Amino acid sequence: MKEEYFKWYSPHLSRDIEMLVFGHAGYPIILFPTSMGSFHENKDMGLIDSAKWFIERGLIQIFCPDSIDKDSFYNKNIHPEHRIENHVKYDKMICHEIVEKVKNNTSSGKVVMAGCSFGGYHAANFAFRHPGYVSHLFSMSGAFTIESFMDGFHNDDVFYNSPEDYLFGLNDKELWNMDIVLGTSNWDICFDANLKLSKVLSERNIHQWLDIRQDKNHDWPIWKEMFPLYISRIKFF
Repeated sequence: MKEEYFKWYSPHLSRDIEMLVFGHAGYPIILFPTSMGSFHENKDMGLIDSAKWFIERGLIQIFCPDSIDKDSFYNKNIHPEHRIENHVKYDKMICHEIVEKVKNNTSSGKVVMAGCSFGGYHAANFAFRHPGYVSHLFSMSGAFTIESFMDGFHNDDVFYNSPEDYLFGLNDKELWNMDIVLGTSNWDICFDANLKLSKVLSERNIHQWLDIRQDKNHDWPIWKEMFPLYISRIKFF
């Protein structure tokens, strides 16, 4: 399985960003780490190995960018307005420095967004904000509001980065073309969040698969079960 390391200076973030890429060819999957996780977390925790069959056959390439959660949502030393500003810069980095460079690796001109836990938030938020770039969304135990990080602060950037809020007003036709999977469990700490988002999507007649597992914890074993199954939904040819 081919593995490459990249490091570059991000003009959107004004700092260096690191990323691992797995695979030599195939459908691009942008895979986010969990809360404050690093670019190598998904490898370290075995999630990449769970998709090895697809990677080795050239069906997918997985791009694992670093997070900046420590400088955005989890940075309690700066005002909430600056936390959300930093996240908006991160969103622009993902869009313009990664997605726009790899989306044409396949004929669809789109990518898959995926992530576990807070990575599921990042994946879903990007997919819903930029549906024209995204063919599939695989959120595993994600949550979909950022209210708890904002200490009561609210502005347009906060609103438009909380999918539970802004989905009601979106009308981009690409939302209805996206293959959306919300993976969770009845033991998942994010179970209610997934039920709520599924309800919001259903009220907009946006099709999704709410995959509820039984008696599984919010942890890597269930995500390693989910990820290869969700990948099999991609039409490779």
